[in-house]
Amino acid sequence: MAPNPWERPKPANAAATARTNPPNRPNQQNRQQGGGNNDRRPPGNNPPRNNGGDRGNNPPMPSPWLDAEQEPQSDNSASFVEYLRWMRPYDDDKRQKNIINGTKVQILDMAADEANYGQRLTKLTDRTKLLAGKGNYFEAQCSWRIRVGGHRGPESILLPAFDALGMPYIPSSTLRGVARTQAIREIMTEEGLNWKEAEKRVAPWFGSLEAKGSDRAGKVVFFDAYPLPKQPGLAVDMANNIWKWDNNQLQYSPNPNPFLSLKEPSFLVGIRLASGCDDPEILNRVKKWLQAGLQAGIGSQVNSGYGQMLVAGAGKSGDEFFQVKFALEGQLIHGQQKFTQWNWNDRNQQWQMPGNADPEVRAIAFKSMLRYWFRTFALGVLSPQLVQQWEARLFGGINPNREWGWVRVDLSNGKVIQPEPRSNWKGKEDDDPCGKQEGILSLHYSAQTPINQRESIKTLLSNLTWMMFRLGGIGQGARRPRYSRKTQDRAPWYRGSTLFPEDNDAFWKLPESAKNFRDLFQQRLQGFYTALGQITKQQVNPKQPLALQPVSNHAWREAVDRNCRIVVLSEPPNNKSNKPYALDVLHKQFHDLENQRFTDAKSLCGGVKKDYYPQNNREVKRDVTPSPIWMADLDEYQVVTVFGATENPRRNYLQSLGNSAVQIWPFQ
Repeated sequence: MAPNPWERPKPANAAATARTNPPNRPNQQNRQQGGGNNDRRPPGNNPPRNNGGDRGNNPPMPSPWLDAEQEPQSDNSASFVEYLRWMRPYDDDKRQKNIINGTKVQILDMAADEANYGQRLTKLTDRTKLLAGKGNYFEAQCSWRIRVGGHRGPESILLPAFDALGMPYIPSSTLRGVARTQAIREIMTEEGLNWKEAEKRVAPWFGSLEAKGSDRAGKVVFFDAYPLPKQPGLAVDMANNIWKWDNNQLQYSPNPNPFLSLKEPSFLVGIRLASGCDDPEILNRVKKWLQAGLQAGIGSQVNSGYGQMLVAGAGKSGDEFFQVKFALEGQLIHGQQKFTQWNWNDRNQQWQMPGNADPEVRAIAFKSMLRYWFRTFALGVLSPQLVQQWEARLFGGINPNREWGWVRVDLSNGKVIQPEPRSNWKGKEDDDPCGKQEGILSLHYSAQTPINQRESIKTLLSNLTWMMFRLGGIGQGARRPRYSRKTQDRAPWYRGSTLFPEDNDAFWKLPESAKNFRDLFQQRLQGFYTALGQITKQQVNPKQPLALQPVSNHAWREAVDRNCRIVVLSEPPNNKSNKPYALDVLHKQFHDLENQRFTDAKSLCGGVKKDYYPQNNREVKRDVTPSPIWMADLDEYQVVTVFGATENPRRNYLQSLGNSAVQIWPFQ
């Protein structure tokens, strides 16, 4: 960035780069006021524009930089740390939320896209080879993303661990901790020891202040591991905790936060014997522990697919208990919202950045959905307090207590087969096909999983995964099956998400009739509840479900309880709609209600528009509300889940499906 890191950068020609007065209307010539590489927009994007309206002076285009008048002259060798040092001042004005979030995405995109650390990483990895010596280093490839380090940058942006020059890396202390922890766990299993006893047993390799003589010092030196040059690396990532517990009540509160992680990097890992030790067996054993520990996962969010390392010749981990190949069609799973450009919106009188959703097959999306359906089914038979406790114990969490999690969710071979159609008219006229992703989902026991609970966990998660595939999709359009909107006059040209297994195993085979499907679904659900009772040591009786309150016309709980209905219905042979029958009926009722009273329509299908509904002689404000209805299209029949189905307008919708709807839940 600046030649002197302690000095604010100076443009070469201040007069040439100084800002003029705010323009009357943004145009192609003044785009560079936004800072950074604003001309890096996707092909086909128009320059910033006014959406009609007043032609008066607009405020200056937002800038991500600390000094918008003197933007730093960036160099592609500059670390991401340098970009954040010159980030705009902190602003907590909620009225400027779009600008605050947009400039954050803008500067992170620049830091990742313009980064070129090849020359520096070549020197660092060559140094590791020389220090470790021939045969004492190996490559470890991350299968997806990795988050090592608990650094927080401006505005709590999560950052990867970085060295004094801002290069991302895995610290030597982390590698030592991975190898030592793996050694302790293996000795605990092999010799039946507890953690403290096993800690003493590893002292001859790793050292211990409590040991005596030569065992006080470690026998192996670990080196910092740097990414190999000319490999994928720094990338913008996204964290979004959609649901949170608040006093045993679930709150729908999407909170997307961009951060930086490393995507599909390969690291050079080096170790050598410490001075005074010449036993090669010590080095070989520590190396095996280190490789096994890396393959078990390193860094944060290991149970969500992050930090899974592949080491050549190290063999596979033996903790997998379930696997299925899948495909997803329609609206895809997305990671970050990529920066596009700033547009002035006359209606709202503010600058806006319409982000471009980046499709990515993400293990954490599947884990979040499994977690959602576990919570939803468990709330029908256990108290909210117990559900919160066991949700954290199985999937990890920090409330009510910090839990590592007993289940690890991983993905392999994830890829985008077909991008989503372009959102412009060409996407419609060229008949772009719907988006498609595929991959292999695998479930694993974590290092924390009790041995005596493994079979019950396998039964619970296998049945839960089967039901997840049969109840809806994954990602933005998860609550609706994929359907075409090519007859509409605006994008998106497809909505909904259809998830299906690409596996011929008998476990996934579906019966031909809706009634037989009901029997199979109830069998899977009963298997889930039986395993849940075994794991929690609680009395679980799905034939007498709980009734969570409150449930009214405009309020419900997302729980498979006494107020919920799950039905399956065959597709009528005379349905001429381009949508599945159950979805076509739902949309028609929604639009009828929308023309009369939006609040009633929102209580049927959900919505993003703010509204108010009456409750106890007062008006209750309602913001973004997810749909209380889930739907899956299984070709021959559709599965419909309705929360709060005992009250209108949702009760009317169920009745309108007619006698062909076969009830799955509650059990009859």
